[in-house]
Order: sequence, then structure tokens, then C-alpha cells
Amino acid sequence: MSTDFLDVTELAGDEVTAEQVERMCHRYYWAGRHCEGKDIVEVACGTGQGLGYLAARARSLVGGDFSQAMVDRAAAHYGSRVEVRRFDAQDMPFADASLDAVLIFEALYYLPDAERFAAECRRVLRPGGKVLVANANKDLYDFNPSPHSHVYHGAAELAGLFAGHGFAVETFGHLDTAAVSPRQKLLRPVKKMAGALGLIPKTMEGKKRLKRLVFGGLVTMPAEIADNMCPYVAPTPIPADRADTRHKVIYALATLP
Repeated sequence: MSTDFLDVTELAGDEVTAEQVERMCHRYYWAGRHCEGKDIVEVACGTGQGLGYLAARARSLVGGDFSQAMVDRAAAHYGSRVEVRRFDAQDMPFADASLDAVLIFEALYYLPDAERFAAECRRVLRPGGKVLVANANKDLYDFNPSPHSHVYHGAAELAGLFAGHGFAVETFGHLDTAAVSPRQKLLRPVKKMAGALGLIPKTMEGKKRLKRLVFGGLVTMPAEIADNMCPYVAPTPIPADRADTRHKVIYALATLP
């Protein structure tokens, strides 16, 4: 991997949709419930919008990213409050059985070898340890993959990936497409067609212009999320043995015996 991923990452200070902020908050609110008093690492943490929220709940926290540019931005914001380091999620610099949870949000598909990552998670986690994953749902009919991505995992693939390394896996859905705005419902077929024709912008800047059309006004992505920034409703349990075609986001909770 050679890219710094700045062109495809939701950076602190960027103009984004309110839904993007809600998605960001929701995954950390969900994760916080599994990280209380635990030793955790967030891999592929980007510019670290959730690190402060997690640090307030965990016993210990390390944020890591493959991109030095991301690490520098996160470290500049948090200073001595949170340890942020550059490392590869497929080769984590932690001792065997030294952590309670590994988080990877909207980034598994950027790893060249997801199996290697899952094996690393099993190595560094203690018995009862957890991997928490949030992924854009590849099984939506209007899904469009990100540049630099390798393989997307839906609910069934996430379950298979981690079960193959000895984890028990639960899967959940967030943001039901049946509840989106009339404007989004109207434009979903347009998005699908644009994706099929290769007309979807590849950079965050290009996507920003498209999002203004679909969602209306944009807001600023915060450098750090906080409690009650967005409402929280627990994600919906979904079957782990089949594709989910309803939710925008898929969560997986993989637990070691």
C-alpha cells in the first residue's frame, strides 16, 4: 500500500453531510459500549475523530493508521491525550494476548489481505476479546466502491472471515434505506446508473459536489466527537448467513471464546 488515503477519507474540518457525521458518531457510540475499562486499539483510525471518545472510556487506547499524514493530523489534535502511531493493521506492533478489543471502521476494504488482519486480531486479543467492524454495505443495489479498495465484506462475508479464525460473530445493520429522505429515494437509481457508467467522482472533493445535490447543505466534520452529538439507537441485529440489502452500514462483532 502506497497511498496516504487523504483523498478518500472523511477528514476533520471537511464539508460533509449530516448523515456522515451521524454515521461517524453512531459507530463510536456503539463501540464505546464494548470498550469500557478495556485495553483497545483502533486501527486505520484516520484523523482520529473517535479517539477522544474512546479514550474517556477505555483503560488504555492506541490509535494507529498506515498513513503518516493521518497519524500526524490525529497526533496534532490530541497531543499527549492519546497515543497515535503509524503501523500496518496486518502486522500490529502488540504482544500476543495483550488487548481486549480491536476496532476497524470503514477501512477493512482498504487492506490487501483481510485474512491476515483477522489472524492478527486473534493473535493480539485475550480470551473474550472482540473485533468491532463497521463497513459500507456492498450488498445495496446502488453501492459504489471506493478508490484504493480491495475486497468489500457484507454481513455473510464478515461472519465467514472471522469465524474462520475461531471467532463467534454477530452482525448488525444501521441506517435503513426504507427510512431515507424522498430526495435520496428518488436519486438512488440515478446513483446506480452513474456508478455503472463510471461517473461517480473518485475524490472526496468531487463527491462533495454530488452530495450537495443529493443531501442539500453540508456541515463540518468535527475533529473530535462527543456525547449526545447525534442521537443513538442500537443497530439492528441481522442474519449473519446471508446478504443484507436494506441497511447502509453493516456492523460485525467478533468475539474470541
